[in-house]
Amino acid sequence: MTLLRVSGSRLVNETGDTVRLRGVGLGGWLNMENFITGYSANESSMRAAVRGVLGEERYELFFDRFLTSFFTEADADLLRDMGVNCVRIPVNYRHFESDDRPMEIIERGFHHLDRVVTMLGERGVYSVIDLHALPGAQNQHWHSDNPTHVASFWQHRHFQDRAVHLWEAVADHYKDNPWVAGYNPVNEPGDPSGQVIGPFYDRLVKALRAVDPAHVLFLDGNTYSTDFSVFREVYENTVFVCHDYALAGFAHGGPYPGYTRGEWCDREELERTFARRTAFQRETGTPIWVGEFGPVYTGDPAVDEQRYRILSDQLEIFDAHGAGWSIWTYKDVGLQGLVCAGGTYMERFGPFIAKKKRLGADRWGSTMEETANELAPLHRLIDTEFPSWTPYPWGARYQTDDLIRHILIAQALLPEYAELFGGLDDDELVALADSFALSACTRREPLIQLLGDNLSAG
Repeated sequence: MTLLRVSGSRLVNETGDTVRLRGVGLGGWLNMENFITGYSANESSMRAAVRGVLGEERYELFFDRFLTSFFTEADADLLRDMGVNCVRIPVNYRHFESDDRPMEIIERGFHHLDRVVTMLGERGVYSVIDLHALPGAQNQHWHSDNPTHVASFWQHRHFQDRAVHLWEAVADHYKDNPWVAGYNPVNEPGDPSGQVIGPFYDRLVKALRAVDPAHVLFLDGNTYSTDFSVFREVYENTVFVCHDYALAGFAHGGPYPGYTRGEWCDREELERTFARRTAFQRETGTPIWVGEFGPVYTGDPAVDEQRYRILSDQLEIFDAHGAGWSIWTYKDVGLQGLVCAGGTYMERFGPFIAKKKRLGADRWGSTMEETANELAPLHRLIDTEFPSWTPYPWGARYQTDDLIRHILIAQALLPEYAELFGGLDDDELVALADSFALSACTRREPLIQLLGDNLSAG
């Protein structure tokens, strides 16, 4: 078996047959996210708070067990049986390099990644390795493990040096593995100037090709994988990755079809948005792959039925264009996952998650209306005093919410989350981690059925 490669607008295998990668993102695992596992703020801040409560040895016990239980052979079997042929695996750089020992690769960081890549390959499922959090944070939000709103990666050359060095190590490790479809080196970059990312990609591609000339590269556009004007050339054997979240599918989304915050969304608008977001790929004759998409579910059957309709329409649009895709996300505590955690974790942390939701403390689960009365004066102040302020990437309203709800309030919640680990013995910590094992999870059957039907239809 040989590696996948790009041939014109297709990915092909060793016999030249088209391989359309369709599958799931394994969010919340090697890159943990607040809405996926229920904590607040960003991963490294959360881990520091929990370490302070548990101590180093018991901290390691819990998190290693969590990584082991979150994805096992049972999960791989479920995805294979659905017809999935690809899993995009988000990774935080901190598994492979420490900030206090930069440029030193942590070899044990490959343990769990190797385990899952091998497990999937044994079932005929490809992996795309996605660096979701880079040193210094490559975008402005929690999912790059950013405790602030500043993407320092683009401001400091040494962060970029470390990312290149890390990718050289990862590429060397996987260069001969045919079940690794390729490398997704920078998830959702947010370079405010748009001037640094192009030269950085040139440098990164050159470095990766020197170590591993054969694997496919999956490169995200700037501004969260929506802007491809930053690419100064079309690199060989490369897929340019778009992300295609539907406006009406967000937590603050309105009816479908209908208006969300003054913008109309229906099937035709989904198609126009997809066409706009994939114009670069069609103009350059390169493969179309939607690295992330998928609606947020609410628990309201009527609303969720509309969310399934959004998803169904998007899948039909992707099919019509021969686009591959990776839905976000496989497993979480209830917002988007195909399967959702249960067990003692949800019993113990359920009230905290409800409080976090009430406060709108994580971006992905926020309707932007939580604590509306308290924040209204601040929004009015910003609108009145600074009407022309349009900060990157999404403007004043989102920036204000990010700073107050998703950073300040989220960080203030962290001690409360960490203290919930207090007073537990080792067996209870293991049980918490095992709440994310598939056997303890509930399955979102309509979503699994919808995806399975699409995959089986070809």
